[in-house]
Amino acid sequence: MRPVDLAREHGLSTQAIRNYEDDGILPVAERTVHGYRVYTPLHAWALRAFLALVRGYGHQTATSIMQAVNRGAVEDALRLIDESHAQLLDDRRTLQAVEVALGDLAPVPQERGHTFIGPLAGRLGVRPATLRKWEDAGLVQPRRDPRTGYRVYDAADVRDVRLAHQLRRGGYPLERIAPLIAQVRSAGGVAPLESTLREWQDRLSARGRAMLTGAAALDTYLGSLDPAL
Repeated sequence: MRPVDLAREHGLSTQAIRNYEDDGILPVAERTVHGYRVYTPLHAWALRAFLALVRGYGHQTATSIMQAVNRGAVEDALRLIDESHAQLLDDRRTLQAVEVALGDLAPVPQERGHTFIGPLAGRLGVRPATLRKWEDAGLVQPRRDPRTGYRVYDAADVRDVRLAHQLRRGGYPLERIAPLIAQVRSAGGVAPLESTLREWQDRLSARGRAMLTGAAALDTYLGSLDPAL
């Protein structure tokens, strides 16, 4: 097989095929006496495996997986796959925690007026210092009373604090909570995020299916290398 034969099946350029070989994504091809690369069905399986892996694991991880396989370090490749699946599971748990936290907020009627740091901390069962720490991390942005300098929490601030409290109870670090709080704030509340959560779930499901497809393609390639694998 020529580079163009491999490239044509996937709509790639012949230079891309040569680059994949140079990068270790494809096994090294034999050369003719004139220096032309000669590819085999093994290279076709390797290319199919790589392109399938990219869709589920991303280009960088897919490249590392194929490089490991082609240098004979199959265990390293399997470890990379395991790590990616662990990350997907962690992402699913994060989504679940967010859904639970938002669900816990939904039944509470909209609070009116404003409150101060001491009463709010008491209602949540945390110390005022904790709320100040969350403010430093960007989770909540209370205004200051111009006369006293005290922090004043309006209804949206209380919502953000309660959401942060739920997620912290779930064990999530501040740096992972801050982006969600910002999204709730920019969306104007919890309700507009329902469609975002559905889209998030759909993306995770699509990623999981793509991982299965990529792993199956890799298994075919491993079998072509060594039927005992």
